[in-house]
Amino acid sequence: MTYAIQWLLSLIFIIQMYIAMAVVGILYFPYALVTRDGALAAGHAYAAWVIFSLRILTGMKTEVRGTPPTGPVLIAAKHQSFLDILAIFNAVPRGRFIMKKELTYAPILGWFGLRMGCIPVDRGKRGAAVTKMKNDVKAGLLRPGQLIIYSQGTRVAPGVKAPYKTGTAALYLQMGQDCVPVATNVGVLWPKHGIMRKRGVAVIEFLPIIPPGLKGSAFMERLEREVETASDALMAEAGFKFPT
Repeated sequence: MTYAIQWLLSLIFIIQMYIAMAVVGILYFPYALVTRDGALAAGHAYAAWVIFSLRILTGMKTEVRGTPPTGPVLIAAKHQSFLDILAIFNAVPRGRFIMKKELTYAPILGWFGLRMGCIPVDRGKRGAAVTKMKNDVKAGLLRPGQLIIYSQGTRVAPGVKAPYKTGTAALYLQMGQDCVPVATNVGVLWPKHGIMRKRGVAVIEFLPIIPPGLKGSAFMERLEREVETASDALMAEAGFKFPT
């Protein structure tokens, strides 16, 4: 398949992906208005459709490795593109995200995110943002489910190094729950910027649990080491050439 055809198919995929978001939002709005389960059902329906249409239109398959958690846990994940958001959410029953505050103003996505129980964070306020995040999480701890945080705070392109934020350790210490690290290679095939979606296998991998009880610094060191090591292996598997 030529580059031009793959690019055109990628563009068609992106257009229909946003149309599908509007359609799912309209169809599930009454259900989501009544119960949070409706918002979760909408999210799962949309994620499943995007993953399916991605494979049909562009040839990119999505694979889940490891054991997705079903009980209340903290999920600390690598973030490379919109696809890892959808793939992680689709793999767990009751996911909710720590998300940047700006997304709450996005049509459809913002309202459904808040309805699911996602927690908005103003990343520009740093210390105050962590405090508010902890308070919001504490207020919602009685909700069953999986709280998902991106430990680097933003999408990070393959091969780029970015620090892990201390907010993840703050939640780990506060919640006293298992933490499930998640590695990925999706950014190799679905880049941070641009239209092209490449053929191949995009993987999210649920790694072994980090149990509660570690000190914050020890937890962060272990989390970063395990996620980065596993992500590098997955990216190499997908054909990514690391800079020398």
